[in-house]
Amino acid sequence: MRRTKTTILLSAALVQITLAAFAFPAVMWAQSGHAGHGAPPAPAAPAPGAPKGDAVTAGVNEEMGGRMEVSSHMTLTPVRPATAADSARAAGVAADLRRAIEKYKDVRVAQADGYQMFAPKLPQQVYHFTNTWRSIKESFRFDPAQPSSLLYRRTPSGNFELVGAMYHAPKRLSPEKLDERVPLGIARWHAHTNFCVPKRGEQARWMETKNGKPVFGPRGDIATREQCDAVQGRFYERVLGWMVHAMVFAGDDPATIWGGDHGGHGDHRP
Repeated sequence: MRRTKTTILLSAALVQITLAAFAFPAVMWAQSGHAGHGAPPAPAAPAPGAPKGDAVTAGVNEEMGGRMEVSSHMTLTPVRPATAADSARAAGVAADLRRAIEKYKDVRVAQADGYQMFAPKLPQQVYHFTNTWRSIKESFRFDPAQPSSLLYRRTPSGNFELVGAMYHAPKRLSPEKLDERVPLGIARWHAHTNFCVPKRGEQARWMETKNGKPVFGPRGDIATREQCDAVQGRFYERVLGWMVHAMVFAGDDPATIWGGDHGGHGDHRP
């Protein structure tokens, strides 16, 4: 029985990571822009030759490109009062992570260790380089020194600058289990939810707007399966699992490291 259960969990993890790596690289490219910084640009069609599955991932990338706030498309773990033990534990995780990924400041070292760029055909504010095997292992255990993804910004010279990392956790984990990995008194894990996207082969529909707003993706108002069915789209109640970012090279302030804002604007909590 134990072996059967483990096999089922592993299969689920493989499916989830496969979706992350191949099925969801483009909801955001279509509506690229820094969330919360002015009016969004008009939706763009995916780049020629981009994978068909890029429709959903573009949206995920957009939401992960700026300040993370609760919305119909973004779920955050509840705010908890921080304790001294939380602060110490989160500082320990950040220190372990910083030491472990220092070598990945050279992106070629990261690639040699199995980190591959997530959605390589999409222009992004922050590039996620994901190690599929480490993502799978994170479904069963947490190792601060082995994050599932590394976070890079592209410099004006075209090089990649390492700014931090992302931990992944399966959607089945409770807040208590997430707290055991990174304390919820310091960081808020997030999940991407309620996405309506065009059906396969209908990428041009990313251009559709209603009342001046995109119909599809994280900038749209559609947040239920019924609303998505009404526009003949595809609905995803949950995209991937739980995630938390650690911007360990952005500064020493815990609010900067764990605030969930790629732009470095501080904590997103109310």
